[in-house]
Amino acid sequence: MNSLFMNDLLMNDLLMNNLLMAIPLLPLCSAAILILFQPNERWTRILGVSSVSLAALLALLLNVQVWDEELFIIQASLGEWLSIGTSELASQHAGSLKLSFGLYLDPLSLVMITIICCIGALIHVYSASYMIQDADQCRFFAYLNLFVSSMLILVLADNLVLLYLGWEGVGLCSYLLIGFWYQKTDNNRAANKAFIITRIGDTAMLIGIILLFYQFDTVNIQQIQQQSQVFLQANTAGENQLIALSCLLLFAGAAGKSAQMPLHSWLPDAMAGPTPVSALIHAATMVTAGIYLIARNDALYQLAPQVLMFIAIIGVLTLLLGATSALFQTDLKRILAYSTISQLGYMFLALGVGAASTAIFHLMTHAFFKALLFLSAGALIYCMNHEQDIMKMGGLRKKLPLLALSFAIGCAALASLPMTSGFFSKELILQQVAMAEQPLLWWGALLGALFTALYSGKLFFIIFMGKPGHAPSHKTPAVMGAVLIVLMILALFGGIQPQGILHQFGELTLDSSSGLTLLEHGLPILVPLIGVILAWFLFGQTRGDKPVNRVGLGRFIHSGWGFDTLFSSVFITPFKKLTYLNRHDIIDASFRALETVSYRLHLMFNRLQTGQLRRYSASLILFSILAIAWGVIR
Repeated sequence: MNSLFMNDLLMNDLLMNNLLMAIPLLPLCSAAILILFQPNERWTRILGVSSVSLAALLALLLNVQVWDEELFIIQASLGEWLSIGTSELASQHAGSLKLSFGLYLDPLSLVMITIICCIGALIHVYSASYMIQDADQCRFFAYLNLFVSSMLILVLADNLVLLYLGWEGVGLCSYLLIGFWYQKTDNNRAANKAFIITRIGDTAMLIGIILLFYQFDTVNIQQIQQQSQVFLQANTAGENQLIALSCLLLFAGAAGKSAQMPLHSWLPDAMAGPTPVSALIHAATMVTAGIYLIARNDALYQLAPQVLMFIAIIGVLTLLLGATSALFQTDLKRILAYSTISQLGYMFLALGVGAASTAIFHLMTHAFFKALLFLSAGALIYCMNHEQDIMKMGGLRKKLPLLALSFAIGCAALASLPMTSGFFSKELILQQVAMAEQPLLWWGALLGALFTALYSGKLFFIIFMGKPGHAPSHKTPAVMGAVLIVLMILALFGGIQPQGILHQFGELTLDSSSGLTLLEHGLPILVPLIGVILAWFLFGQTRGDKPVNRVGLGRFIHSGWGFDTLFSSVFITPFKKLTYLNRHDIIDASFRALETVSYRLHLMFNRLQTGQLRRYSASLILFSILAIAWGVIR
């Protein structure tokens, strides 16, 4: 009996390990097949969509397998990667390093892979319809699958080096997909901008990983967390400033990927890519990587409270920047891009006050409603013959009823109106900030909620409730509509029962609001309602084709608080001037000078070679006399 029980346990563990390994390998293998063999368009869509959909089914199966388990850990290895100084003699000394392609699944990574796979699968299904007229579908789905696989490796990695591999893979794929339509120069510039700005944070993050290895003598994430807990209990963290510096450097990487101020300006320009790419970047991959990185290293960050406070401040400033900038945009996708920046700011605020599970909860609900909004925007742009200016739209609720409903639900969740998914997660963030006794941060987040409700209401009212503008030229395709319906359900009901996620992290319960004042409990509910009502009076009757004039403060806010201008003045313009001064290339000029000197010397010495024997004899005698004289004098 015991033998049978042990065999069942072993079989179950083997099954779980195989499931875990298959999840990132399925989209990776499909990407490799698409790149190497380039099948026809029909098989491209089948392979691209089915691989990610199967990964989503496996992720859901993993959820079923561990449904009754409060805490669980599943580990699997795809083989050894790197082994340095791991011999018997070397392993006794610091500096030995052994890495494998190790996968680590716990409640946090399970939530992440479920979001990535399920939202990714819906976006792939949508893309099969959206990109059906594109001649380069094979390349598109290859990049898209590689994107999903890289993100899965990132969140499942058991060590920081493998995490960094997935991190760089995500950055590469974002560059390839943002510039997918490379025939347009602006698209290439947007891709370059995203790649270069995120490289700043990635370089800092790599230095942070090296410092952590120096400090903990390991890059295994769980070992670092365990040692951090020991340091925290011994109260010795303050004695080593390297830990705080490492945390700050890791946050720089997170700020780059997750578009936090001042490394945020690449995200609005990233809208140059196809709309499904925008949805994938904003809802399930890339920008969520920074949130995951900080949440995964939560124990480490507890050793650096000053860094956590800095993260919270940056989060508040970023959410205000994103919300105010979105209010002054008229391009549909740029409104949603600045909206993502703002919502990411809320997540970093939660991380900064020590509420990692709340940040992940908002990440999940944000994935639902932001995927809904972006895919709805893609369908709207398709129906409006690629028009993206909302001021040229209006009165579309009767002509496009499904999109009107999807935008209504998406905007309501974004504005955190009561009983939507965004309501539960954002209100929980405000509660955690209030409980952390940070009144300035709380008021900043509340102001951001007001602006969020304003631009959410503006977006919906101008497009669907305003005076008629341009008429749609197409109807919403059936496949796109089906995906939107699924996402509408998730955006409405995806946050109703968050206890499971919060309980898995063991961080708080829903009755934690008992210590709040009536003001702290009531205002976060009233402010979004006030913002939507105000938006109706301001934008409810806006006429299509109404010109927009931006001067002074409006132009400053519209530009994203002028960071692009600042970077251009401080970095780009001086660099261009230096390159102009160096237009003849000082380094090349030095080599050319050396070449000229060598050539001149060659000509001079060449004149001594006359071919006359008596001259050679005379020079030999003269040299001998000089040599003897020098020797005598010495």
